[in-house]
This record gives sequence, C-alpha cells and structure tokens, in this order.
Amino acid sequence: MNSFGNIFRLTTFGESHGAGVGGVVDGMPAGVEIDMDFIQRELNRRRPGQSSIVTARNESDRVEILSGVFEGRTTGTPIGFVVYNQNQHSNDYDNLRDCFRPSHADYTYTQKYGVRDHRGGGRSSARETIARCVGGALAKLALRSLAIDICAYTSQVGDIALTGSYTDYDLSQIETNIVRCPDAAVAQQMIELITAVKNDGDTIGGVITCVIKGVPAGLGEPVFNKLHADLGAAMLGINAVKGFEYGMGFAGVQYRGSQMNDTFVSHDGNITTLTNHSGGIQGGISNGQDIYFRVAFKPVATLLRDVETVDKAGNTVVVKTRGRHDPCVLPRAVPVVEAMAAMVILDHYLMNKTTRL
Repeated sequence: MNSFGNIFRLTTFGESHGAGVGGVVDGMPAGVEIDMDFIQRELNRRRPGQSSIVTARNESDRVEILSGVFEGRTTGTPIGFVVYNQNQHSNDYDNLRDCFRPSHADYTYTQKYGVRDHRGGGRSSARETIARCVGGALAKLALRSLAIDICAYTSQVGDIALTGSYTDYDLSQIETNIVRCPDAAVAQQMIELITAVKNDGDTIGGVITCVIKGVPAGLGEPVFNKLHADLGAAMLGINAVKGFEYGMGFAGVQYRGSQMNDTFVSHDGNITTLTNHSGGIQGGISNGQDIYFRVAFKPVATLLRDVETVDKAGNTVVVKTRGRHDPCVLPRAVPVVEAMAAMVILDHYLMNKTTRL
C-alpha cells in the first residue's frame, strides 16, 4: 500500500539510504501552472540540516520532475519526480543489522517481510515524506485557483504549549523562527527545551495545529471517506504521529450540547455559523467554515545513548545509535502535515465534481 488518494493519487518509492526517494502523482488536473521555486521551497522546509534543533544530515533535496509537465504547465498525465540521496552514512547503522531498536519498525518489518533494510530504517524512515511534500506542493498549486489556503504550525513541544486558538495568533509569523511557532516568546522556550533534550541524547514530542481556509461547503462523503476521516488517516500515516483531533476534539467532551452546537445564521445572503466548534466539518462534509485540527507526535524513538534490546536470536544486547537524528520532529513535520492536508482537500474537491451536474 504505497499509494494515497482516490482521484488525486500519490505513489511513493525509495528508502532512506537508497539511491533516492520519489513518486508518481496521477490525477493532477491539466493546465495548472507549475512553480518549481515554490515546490523546492516546500521541500526546503522539510529538509534536514536546516537548523541547530534538527538532524545534521546534509541533503540539498533537489527535486527533478521527470514527466507530466510541458512548457510550465501540467498535461493531465502522470507526474513522475525524484530526489536523489547524497549524504548517506550507512556505516552508522552496521551495529543495528541484527538488532531490534525499541519502538522502531525493525521487528514488525522483519515479521511482515522476513527481511528489512537496517540502514536508517529503510522504507520506514521519515525520509519517505519527501515524496509527500512534492505531492502536497503540487496539490497546493492546484488549490491556489480555488483560494484554498493551508497553514500548519508547532503549537506544543513537551509541556510548553500555546494557550490560545489559531485565531489568536498572527500565522504569518510561523516561518520567522526555527521551531515554526507563531508566538516568538513561546517559540524561544520550545527551542531551549529541544536544545536541552538534544544535549542529553534524548528526544521530545509535541503537537502541530493545522488550519485550512477557503474550503467550500460540500466536500466529503456522508458515510465512508468522511472528510475528517480521510484527514485523520492522512495524518496518522505520517511517521511518529500518535493522535488526531479536529474541531474541539477531546476538549469538547466536557461541554453540553447546548454549548457545543454551531448555530446557523444568514449573513449578507450567505449561510454561516456563529461558532465553529465542529472544525468546519459536519456529517463528514465541509460546511464552509475554517477546518482546523491537531496532530500529536511522539518523541523520536532513536536515542543517542545506550539502550537495551534484543537481537534476532532473542539475546539481550545493548546498542548505541550512531548517526544524525532529530531530537524533535515538529519543525520539519509542519510542511508534511500541510502536504497531506492539501492532497486530501484536492482529492475531495475532484471527487465532489462528479456528484452534481
């Protein structure tokens, strides 16, 4: 299952320490202007080595489009692309060839396939998300003409969290700091925490909040493929994600229905709601309000310290992970969350065009 989507469909390939990572996008509408600088900027937001609080692996992550684009516009045919790996240190993983690292995919991949690529996690590595960022960038370019905007940011690292709603912050400030948090003071606290955790050879998790503006009412399916269900599946398919909630989410359970209902009103001839506790989705279908959701990321399982585990024979062993790893995935995961959201929204937009004449 290396493909994602229904009409707008992304298939990815590649491993962390293989020749490269790439993909094929099928179902991209024809005639969309392709901005290669924009696509590369999206990849640059995800790439390693961009700051002191992420992995030091030095990859340029330059994308090459192989097909599906002619004279700067999409042709409607499959878009093939590749990003070549250039800075693998595969020897760093030699001591892990026969060991199962705690909370990694080593054991489960071995049980499923009988073989695994131990170099950097192989296919289970978050480096696979390169292809998702390219697919998401293409989806964003298609969504531009629909005035649909997708924005994600780091809202919590460890126990340091933003206390307000997304409406309380200037989201244009997200890219002004290396942790991608719209509040400069809180961002500095997050950076200091990540730095301390990194210096201790440990890792830390957190939460990314995503906001989608401009989605028209009517996207989503009423039973299976509900819009929020597909967004949830997209987010839970990202490495290290452990939780997803949209709208008021779990916080809403403490209120009564009379407090949570979003009352409909007519404003300037348009139907809208006084509140948006539903997160822009009702009955699995968008209602025209902002869609917002939160994604929880666990601490990275790779610790730069001695850890006890077992080898293939079941013998207890102690291993120390070498190499270059993120002490916190949040800063680099922000564009991945946006990319997955963009592909879901475009896919549902294209599906919705088939429901009415």
